[in-house]
Order: sequence, then structure tokens, then C-alpha cells
Amino acid sequence: MSSLAFDRPGRFWRGNLHTHSDRSDGALSPEEVCRRYRAEGYDFISLTDHMIGLYDYPITDTKPFRGNGFTTIPGAELHSGAMQNGELWHILAVGLPEDFTPSNSPHFRPVEGQETGAELAARARAAGAFVAIAHPEWSGLTTEDARTIEAAHAVEIYNHGCAVGCDRPHGFYTLDQLLTEGRQMTLCATDDAHFTEPDHFGGWVMVKAQENDPDALCAALREGAYYASTGPQIHGVHWEKRHVVVESSAASAVIVQGAGSAAVAVHGHSMTRTQVPLDRFAVSPFIRVTVVDRGGRRAWSNPIYPEIA
Repeated sequence: MSSLAFDRPGRFWRGNLHTHSDRSDGALSPEEVCRRYRAEGYDFISLTDHMIGLYDYPITDTKPFRGNGFTTIPGAELHSGAMQNGELWHILAVGLPEDFTPSNSPHFRPVEGQETGAELAARARAAGAFVAIAHPEWSGLTTEDARTIEAAHAVEIYNHGCAVGCDRPHGFYTLDQLLTEGRQMTLCATDDAHFTEPDHFGGWVMVKAQENDPDALCAALREGAYYASTGPQIHGVHWEKRHVVVESSAASAVIVQGAGSAAVAVHGHSMTRTQVPLDRFAVSPFIRVTVVDRGGRRAWSNPIYPEIA
């Protein structure tokens, strides 16, 4: 079995996939948002302003802020249709073409006759974007809602802005329910930074590509060649028939999860090479890894699918 992020050539690039500027409801200009992420050591960001009529449907141009080892990927947070709770869908689209046709979404409330969230996500994916279901816990997303977004590549499993602002940062339940049902998806951690509170530099992805180039990064995201983190680094995940070996920065726990209650944890001190047995995962349709450091920060591998590996 293999993990694409660790077996393919290239190096890891650190980036944030969910950020806002004053082109929508963020506090800072696009230039200052990019400057701050570059100053904090990020290799790239996607500035994903809310693509609704209230803000004139922006896909914010960040090309002028590339350089000095830092790049940007065009993107937007898309909105259309209603979830089961009656609220508007939030769909993350990274690598969205600048000429993408917006939905009929004049404001943050559903309107009669607009396309569904599923239809909007499908258009974004067909246009070449990496598509993620944004902040499921914050949105009050049901599993029935999530099933409809068949075009999604990923679920946002950690959103730092939602952690800071409302203590609803997670999407693990949504992801694992879809994986258990046979969907093959990835996971991502993001900031959702607005710079109106300490909602920045808390969740990111590490993308494996040969170049820090928007097209190469977006292709790697679509392929699942990345992992997500709030702190720890994952250097390697080596799957064997009876165990997995995880190479990482210093960890206090390495946990392997599968469908239902299938999970195994290994605890220790400053672990950098950890072997976890896989006996409990013989019938699980997916397996994924969490690395925890002594401060409680986490990193997550994308799932693998043993039946096709």
C-alpha cells in the first residue's frame, strides 16, 4: 500500500487554502494578507473571498503578490442553495479560473431558483478547482447534506477560525461517514482567516510537488498528494501488511483510524519513528493516521484504501 504524498518525487510546500481579505468580509487588503503569510514562512496561500453579489462576486487577483519563493492560487468560497437547516452552502474552490461564472447568490441567504450546492461544486470541479466541503461542524451540516456534494475532493476537517470563534472547528465525523460509505476523499486543515480575531496561522496543508507553482500545487491537491497539520510534521507513512511505520517530528501519540470503532494508538515520548499494528483494520474500507505532539497539536494523513492499494 502506498501514500501518494510520501512516495512521489518533489518536496513539501506549506500553504493555507482558506483566507479572506477586505474584498469580502476580511479586515486586511489582499496585499497585506499575502505579506503576512509570506512573513510567517508560508510558501503559498489561496485567497478565497466570498463569491456573492454583496461583494461583487470576487475572485481576488493575487498575482501581483507572488515572488521571493511565495506564490498564490486563485480561489473563492462559493455559495448557493440551502442545506437542510435552511442556510446557504459554503464550498471551498482552490484553483478557480478567473472567468468562472458566479452563482446567483446576491447575499448570504438562499434565493428562489438558484443552483444547488451540489451543482455549484460540480461546476467548480469541472473548471479545474480543488473542491472542499467547508467547516461542516460550523455549518451544522448533516451527513445527508454532505452526500449530495459528490464533486468534493475533500472535507475541511480543521478550521482554525471556527476553533477560535465558536469552538466548532471539525469535520471528522462528516469525512469518516462518507469514507465508510465508500467515498474516496481527502482531508484538509485551514485557517479561514479574516484577521478580525486570532484566526490565522493555525491550520495548513503540506503539499508534495516538484515546484512551488500554482498549477503544480493545485494538481497535487486534486490528486491527494499532501497532508494537513496544526503543528507536527509527517515525514513518511510506510504501509505494510501487518503494520504502518510513521516518521514524524517529535510525537507523544500516533493514532490510526478506520471505519466504526477501529482505532489503535501508540503513546510515548518524543517519538519520531512509530510502528502501529493494523490487525483491527482488516475489513475497514479506509485507514488514516493522526500524529499528536506533546502540546496537543495534530497532523493528519490523507486516507488510503486497502482494497485498491
